[in-house]
Amino acid sequence: MDGELFPRARTQVAPGAVHIPDWLDAEHQRALLDACRAWARPPAGLRTVRTPRGGTMTARQVCLGWHWYPYAYARTVADGDGTPVKPFPEWLDELGRRAVRDALGDPVAAEYDIALINFYDSDARMGMHRDGDEKSDAPVVSLSLGDTCVFRFGNTETRTRPYTDVELRSGDLFVFGGPSRLAYHGVPRVHGGTAPPGLGLTGRLNITLRVSGL
Repeated sequence: MDGELFPRARTQVAPGAVHIPDWLDAEHQRALLDACRAWARPPAGLRTVRTPRGGTMTARQVCLGWHWYPYAYARTVADGDGTPVKPFPEWLDELGRRAVRDALGDPVAAEYDIALINFYDSDARMGMHRDGDEKSDAPVVSLSLGDTCVFRFGNTETRTRPYTDVELRSGDLFVFGGPSRLAYHGVPRVHGGTAPPGLGLTGRLNITLRVSGL
């Protein structure tokens, strides 16, 4: 945000977990948004995720590379239209690797091959959970577009305290790996109407990149 009294700084939220504000500039945010809009179209497009107990997630999702559904991966949209999952582009792997280098300073040996793209409207939330369905311990890369959210980053033992609430705005990067790779995290609130005016997005998109190890 222009004209802030205290500009936001890079922060290590926990060991192996780093927040870098404004990592994507306006041009790269628009390009990533255009890609997300293409990926969200059917077939294998944006869907509502249903849990095994019959509930639904309020954030809608589309996957690339491998299709995630509670709590497994498949090559087809097993809980949707049954079509093959959209391919994971090479440039997203390059983006993920650059994000990890910038955040943690270490290269990633494996290739990123999964993207989970979640769309949040102002009423959507994400409960505390761990990204534990992969066979790899490579860092998770999280990119934000659109509305600002409260991102709650916790610990590896419990969904409850201790945790840290981080404000993620459009263009922000959050990477977590190493001792924080299996930390619980969630989104308790989205601040509607806070997206950059020039972006052209109502709501929030979160692009999460992972290494499957599959």
